[in-house]
Amino acid sequence: MTAAWRTVAEDERRGAARGPLLSILTKSSAHPETRAGVAQPGGDTAQRGGGGSKAGSGGPGGGGGGSQPPHGATAWWRSERLLPHGLRAVTFIPLVALLVILGVLVWKAVPAIRFNGLGFFTHTQWNIGSSYSPIVTTNGIKHPTGASYGALPFIVGTLVSSAIALVLAVPVAIGTALIVVEKLPPRLSSAVGFCLEVLAGVPSVVFGLWGFFTLGPFLSHDVAPLWADHLPDVPVLRFFRGPTGGGQGLFTVGVVLAIMILPIIAATTRDLLRQVPRATVEGAVALGMTDSEALGAVTLPWVRSGVIGASVLGLGRALGETIAVLMVCGSLTGAEVHSFYSSFNTIAAAIVSQLDGAQTDASGLALSTLAELGLVLLVITLMVNIGARLLVRRVATTALPVGRGI
Repeated sequence: MTAAWRTVAEDERRGAARGPLLSILTKSSAHPETRAGVAQPGGDTAQRGGGGSKAGSGGPGGGGGGSQPPHGATAWWRSERLLPHGLRAVTFIPLVALLVILGVLVWKAVPAIRFNGLGFFTHTQWNIGSSYSPIVTTNGIKHPTGASYGALPFIVGTLVSSAIALVLAVPVAIGTALIVVEKLPPRLSSAVGFCLEVLAGVPSVVFGLWGFFTLGPFLSHDVAPLWADHLPDVPVLRFFRGPTGGGQGLFTVGVVLAIMILPIIAATTRDLLRQVPRATVEGAVALGMTDSEALGAVTLPWVRSGVIGASVLGLGRALGETIAVLMVCGSLTGAEVHSFYSSFNTIAAAIVSQLDGAQTDASGLALSTLAELGLVLLVITLMVNIGARLLVRRVATTALPVGRGI
């Protein structure tokens, strides 16, 4: 008994990580008759002594028959009990952050919402008013003379540029993923996959500089004239005709955004394609399908919902991209998009470009309007994600896609 407790003291002095557990094991092996963690004789002695407890760790008459669990073991069991509660609290952090952001934007945007009304979504003029005229009050809202705000060009520019990027990026990304998984040898496949991951980590400002100095002039001088001057003058194609500009416009922004979201979609699709069971694909080929038929009947239906999710991830980045778009969009404020090559602006780029001027508004309405513009962008992003989730639910299936394809 004395040797066992000497081992406990030595282990706790050394501070070994497994000291308390080894001490308990040593005590149990020295006294096999103690099964409940307490020596029965110690319990009897504790009862005779009058001060002991059921654990035999009581009063003077206990004779040292038992003791409290080691401090390290107690702390370990306490952490085990608290860990699930801590994890449950952590899971609510994203929801709380989203609600806080939404609440702050609504709180800051209330004056602008009251002043602009529904005309904020239909008007095109954007004017912070005269800073030299006195502040006036309309419907209880203070504002500079001549202040008028319309977000329609920004909303249209954001949606159109993101749609162009998605149309250009999704086919290329899926094709790249298919080639990497199905056709390339392992070493070359790894190299291409590494390049995709590196491209996904390139800063936005680098894409913006590249688009401003190289890609924009190349597209406007060498690529766009190939069809801009030769398309028939019909209402449907008139949007793609006309002067191609100097490289800053909707076409350049769409291509830059497509290159930025391409690695996100391609890398995700590549990982999904690697999860397709080879036996299913080989079975389709054994039934007489060609590689392209097996691709359409087996592989693509298998990863369809995942590709939709990857496309939404890319679309989310395109909707919120700021600095790269600001550098190649031309920063045109207060005019609708009328040509595939004209300058325009997006919501995110407009917030950045108008922030300095809004701070000169003594009434604070300009900053409130930018908060309303940010709230509109947040709502658009949430609606896109909710719509994508509904679409994924609709196209997802638990059955093997081979039967439906055949």
